[in-house]
Amino acid sequence: MADRGELGQRKAAVLHAIVEEYVRTGEPVGSETIAERAGIGVSSATIRNEMAALEELGFLSHPHTSAGRIPTDTGYRHYVDTLPARGRLKEVQRRAIAAHFAEAILDLEEVLKGSVLLLSRLTQYAGLAVPPGASDEQLVRLELIDMGPTVMILAVGQHGRVDKQVMDRPEHWSADAFHGAERRLKTLQGQTYSGAQAKLLELAAGVGSDEHDLLLMVADALRLASRGDRASHVVVGGVANLADEAQTWRRETLRRLFETLEREQEMLQVLEDVTTGEDVNVTIGAEHPTTGEWEASIVTAPFKTGEINLGTIGIVGPTRMDYLSAMASVRAVAERLSEAVTELDQ
Repeated sequence: MADRGELGQRKAAVLHAIVEEYVRTGEPVGSETIAERAGIGVSSATIRNEMAALEELGFLSHPHTSAGRIPTDTGYRHYVDTLPARGRLKEVQRRAIAAHFAEAILDLEEVLKGSVLLLSRLTQYAGLAVPPGASDEQLVRLELIDMGPTVMILAVGQHGRVDKQVMDRPEHWSADAFHGAERRLKTLQGQTYSGAQAKLLELAAGVGSDEHDLLLMVADALRLASRGDRASHVVVGGVANLADEAQTWRRETLRRLFETLEREQEMLQVLEDVTTGEDVNVTIGAEHPTTGEWEASIVTAPFKTGEINLGTIGIVGPTRMDYLSAMASVRAVAERLSEAVTELDQ
């Protein structure tokens, strides 16, 4: 199989034109189409020879029912690697991103849900995001709120994470114990979720039974926040867009993709495998065993505060993807998300 550096200028131009035409139409592309529309300046016979060479090198495949060719994963990879470093957004996409991030940001989880849906609208694929884990996030607020027969525990992380848990009031309870626990919680500001949990267990060992029960409740709430459903999970949106691409996939392939999207830990592992720490990353088809099974591509980018990566946002769609637009959209949303998180920190 050829390395991308082995392609000459004309072969690369033919491959580039075939990818864009196939993404646009979903139909195998013939030499006459490229001769008419691509402006390469050579005859269809010459283009036909170049297409045959590209097929032999592994960049194109030839469906047996058609005279045209379609890109292979290797062909898409060459195309993606030769795209401009920063694709341009359409004006409507730029306005949609600006409008989304102009809204007040209070809870990073809610912002991520909105950002995932925004990406799915911009690209017409399914949006994905992995929020920051709780264990190492610093607490800016930790409170007990008296709600009569119940008690709410409110924890707010430095990056906008908000965790709320409502629990039954402990059997042993007094107003003095409640106020004492409140005072101790204020001393935990700046601790991480896991650090505050350990400190609460230590504090509980040295107080009366009423306050002891309250502090243990808060410690348990932090434990659940760090290890429960919100500890490491995937935010998914716009999955219906994938059903709209049903003609691109075989039914069995689409079923496997949907099943994996529902199995959170498996999807987390895929995203961990394909995401790098810098800029936009594109994984095409068989470059990863799971995306190969799906006949899909994933485009991801990290969002960060300063130089610290907090999480991942991106899209999943068919290998017949508008990569330039998808990469530009994911990059723009990740950058605006990073700016929003940095503002939260300040």
